[in-house]
Amino acid sequence: MGKYTPNGENERREMLEVIGAGALEELFSDIPSQVRAGELEGLPEGASELEVMRRMKKTADKNRVFPTVFRGAGAYRHYIPAMVKNVISKENFQTAYTPYQAEISQGILQSIFEYQTMICDITGMDVSNASVYDGASAAAEAVSMCRERKRNKALVSAAVNPYAVETIKTYCFGNGMELEIVPVRDGVTDTGYIRDHMDESVACVLIQSPNYYGNIERAEEAGEIAHAGGAKFIMSVNPISLGVLKSPGELGADIAVGEGQPLGLPLSFGGPYLGFMACREKLMRKLPGRIVGQTEDHKGRTGYVLTLQAREQHIRREKASSNICSNQALCALAAGVYLSVMGNEGLKKAAVQCMSKAHYLAEGLESIGFTVENKGEFFHEFVTASSKDSDEALRRLEDAGILGGYPLGDGRLLWCCTELNTREEMDKVIGILKEV
Repeated sequence: MGKYTPNGENERREMLEVIGAGALEELFSDIPSQVRAGELEGLPEGASELEVMRRMKKTADKNRVFPTVFRGAGAYRHYIPAMVKNVISKENFQTAYTPYQAEISQGILQSIFEYQTMICDITGMDVSNASVYDGASAAAEAVSMCRERKRNKALVSAAVNPYAVETIKTYCFGNGMELEIVPVRDGVTDTGYIRDHMDESVACVLIQSPNYYGNIERAEEAGEIAHAGGAKFIMSVNPISLGVLKSPGELGADIAVGEGQPLGLPLSFGGPYLGFMACREKLMRKLPGRIVGQTEDHKGRTGYVLTLQAREQHIRREKASSNICSNQALCALAAGVYLSVMGNEGLKKAAVQCMSKAHYLAEGLESIGFTVENKGEFFHEFVTASSKDSDEALRRLEDAGILGGYPLGDGRLLWCCTELNTREEMDKVIGILKEV
């Protein structure tokens, strides 16, 4: 099967005959003539494939691609094993959407089941769904899962990724939940504020660890405070960090969410990213989307089925936990292949390199006059402050083909290191900034 197989004139004529239509225009007969476009004036003539490719390349050449990157802030450049692209490039995976006749699609279902199993392994949770759109929607869906009749307030840390916070605000506006932002003290969530504001109206507490500024949160303490007040505890995590840090399950979380992009997805994978969600078994029926399960047929052969589908297309609308309409199946497949190829040791090595290189760069920047704001332990991101012009520093780095830290304002920069950054690259950054 080719990647692109157009229908010729004969094929179109045969299809029209089968459905009883005399011409293509008859397919649009139900559309009122006054709203049809008709002949569009000013529409350019069609171009050949060669002409289109030249135009697209000319447009793409306007992009600036940096060979060296020290920026994260929610999207990270990691090593991706060749096996990941090899598997997800197979056409029977690329064309998969929603398996409405699910049990026929045993290969797709098995790939989702394996993905769910590995997400449970790294998060320490009991059950995972078949993924959602991105990390921000996963966090917002998790907050919605915790809503109860008498508990309608969410306490969300200000150290959560700002885009996730905005998404949570949108969800809360729609479902009527009250959202309260927990302030940050010394780069981490103020757990004292959570304790002081915990009451019978709080449905959940959400923190991110490592947080947006790279700091590792006092997650266990936050979870204990939430549970003591009768609320659920949600943790948003970087999946790579779980190679060295305790899992959300070990830290007492009820729900674990995060952005799955670091698990085998390039920074720009055509648009979509991947939101993973996992929870305790008692919350399983509130998970949005779908859950694939493993079973046996009447002959004892292993098979895979859609066990739960908590979205409004599959069950009564008033019982649906979410109206999320699809999952990032291809992205989830990529994450599953990545985790299976890397294994426990590979994930640990990647995490150790990320962490050690970030600390090396932080020490180097501090030696030339930058102030590293992270006072506690951090993973692979950290914030620096400088009395010098940070815009000028970033421009000098860009001139050298280096994308520097993400500007937070007031001379503060959020830096990131992954296993792909070398010592030579870090020394080069330090050398350039020393001159600035």
